[in-house]
Amino acid sequence: MPSSAPARTRASDLLRAARCEPVTRTPVWFMRQAGRSLPEYRALRAGTAMLQACTRPELVTEITMQPVRRHGVDAAILFSDIVVPLAAVGLDLEVVAGVGPVVARPVRTRADLDRVPELTGEHVPYITEAVRLLVAELGDTPLIGFAGAPFTLASYLVEGGPSRSHVRTKALMHGDPGLWHALCDRLAQVSGEFLRVQVQAGARVVQLFDSWVGALSRSDYARFVQPHSARTLAAVAGLGVPRIHFGVGTGELLALMGAAGAEVVGVDYRVSLTDASERIGPGHAVQGNLDPALLFAPWEVLREAVVDIVEEGRHVPGHIFNLGHGVPPDVDPDVLTRVTELVHDVSAR
Repeated sequence: MPSSAPARTRASDLLRAARCEPVTRTPVWFMRQAGRSLPEYRALRAGTAMLQACTRPELVTEITMQPVRRHGVDAAILFSDIVVPLAAVGLDLEVVAGVGPVVARPVRTRADLDRVPELTGEHVPYITEAVRLLVAELGDTPLIGFAGAPFTLASYLVEGGPSRSHVRTKALMHGDPGLWHALCDRLAQVSGEFLRVQVQAGARVVQLFDSWVGALSRSDYARFVQPHSARTLAAVAGLGVPRIHFGVGTGELLALMGAAGAEVVGVDYRVSLTDASERIGPGHAVQGNLDPALLFAPWEVLREAVVDIVEEGRHVPGHIFNLGHGVPPDVDPDVLTRVTELVHDVSAR
């Protein structure tokens, strides 16, 4: 960490694990820990649209803090959405409950590209304010900032919303590579600057989410995606914060994702931590990778799975415990608290 890093977070086990340094216990946080699984979140969000909620710093601060208070996790992650920067630069979209981001006018031609301007900090002052409020309240607990990776953002823009097949996205990628690369280059600037804004305001870690990139082959990822993810991660390369790169169904892409520039590679539940670490190569920590479905299993079954992952994590250069995907909306929050306590207890022995 640079000398300007706050002393209170310099000793954080999460930051140390991300740098492959010794830890006192395995750090743990959960993707989607802030949100719909918590009754206090649902009460607070009632009547407020998702994108509107993300622009209210006091509300963002409270929602982000809720799982830290309840579960005792080792990091907070900013409550936001990967399409927030796209909305901030003027794209007409909304996050529809039960569906996801829906884009009014998809981006499919060169003329459409003009509707995706570059992002500056002036577009997202509410993010800067929310991060500053959170850093002041979190004390020793580091804040994770995040952004959507260019491929995943592009898939929403091209498809017009979530897609299982990504047919239009792949058709554009192969049918007009010039337009594809121009779009992803623009999105790399947007996501990279969004990460920079959060780090400059005080975030101590960042995560780049490439939620849908597992839909691609290794060769397509290397040709059409990796350069743009690398540019995004490079935007914060000199700021002294660990970078986490995560995608779903990316077992065949892990080495390329690590090579894109992240210190930590997120692993979903389909690949073991040791296999993932071998694929990624030396010098990288891994994050993961409990199957979220096991949160609904009997405690003894869940306990055994958690302990196995913690033990497996002892054999990789660095390990941050997490789920292999996001927290399901209907999980019992008390189970997450018990998992957090178990990880801390078992790893500290």
